[in-house]
Amino acid sequence: MGKIYVVGIGPGDSDMMTYQAKEAIKKSDVIVGYKAYIELVKEEFAGKEFFENGMRREAERCKRCIEYAKSGKTVALICSGDAGVYGMASPLLEIAQREGFDDVEVVAGVTAALSGAALLGAPVGADFCVISLSDLLTPWEVIEKRLRCAAEGDFCMAIYNPSSRSRADHLRRACNILLESLPAATACGYVRNIGRDGCVRKVCTLEELKEVKADMFVTVFVGNSKTRITGGRLVTPRGYRL
Repeated sequence: MGKIYVVGIGPGDSDMMTYQAKEAIKKSDVIVGYKAYIELVKEEFAGKEFFENGMRREAERCKRCIEYAKSGKTVALICSGDAGVYGMASPLLEIAQREGFDDVEVVAGVTAALSGAALLGAPVGADFCVISLSDLLTPWEVIEKRLRCAAEGDFCMAIYNPSSRSRADHLRRACNILLESLPAATACGYVRNIGRDGCVRKVCTLEELKEVKADMFVTVFVGNSKTRITGGRLVTPRGYRL
């Protein structure tokens, strides 16, 4: 029997991949992942065996990992950011249990809520939550409820998957929901292509955020009632007397 590592490779830049993640991939005979993520590691880990496929074929990826591992190979199942935050750790563990395979190690990575926040300053310096606007697996009614609860609870927010070609209005809809509870001047920001070529970061108000043309490569940040734009950066005070 082999072993499976489920590895979060961070936002894409090799410098932002953890040492533990690199070591897990180095130990692996096969690297499995979504084709866009395979492209990010192919050059650095040339000589490995690769298996890649497209979106919505996550279960196939997991099953292939188990097949490789049962044949005696060590496998790295890679995903961007962290393996446990909208990543592959959950489906792999579920399928592995069903298939009677238990030698699985989850390797943490730097998720967009952290790497994007660092580029903007300190927008998640207090209690915060992470919400995805993708309704592919979560009903929009549930997403709406989570947005309202986060706003009413005065959480800072990191918002993943804000828009795509098939749901171009999701970020606008989310902003309108938040504006039911939050002031239009609430400090916000967004980052596109974190850790990759063409990285762009912007700060704005919640009202301005509503007009942003976002896509799946954008991570959005919404501040709480204490968050301020200071020197072009988002800062959420922790409450220290300074």
